[in-house]
Amino acid sequence: MDGLHPHDLATVLDTHNVAVRAGHHCAQPLMDRLGLDATTRASFGVYSDETDIDALVAAVEAARQIFGV
Repeated sequence: MDGLHPHDLATVLDTHNVAVRAGHHCAQPLMDRLGLDATTRASFGVYSDETDIDALVAAVEAARQIFGV
């Protein structure tokens, strides 16, 4: 999300009980090459279901509204 720092996004998602990772994810050379300081990453597993995806989408939308992006 342009205009929103990955750690800020992760903080808002956390307040909505959505767990994500924010940072360089042990890929600093790639991040440097892409010109990124950090990213926010959501991971899905075999145990994830539609409610998990709905919660992520709702939390991202809440972050967009909070930060106006």
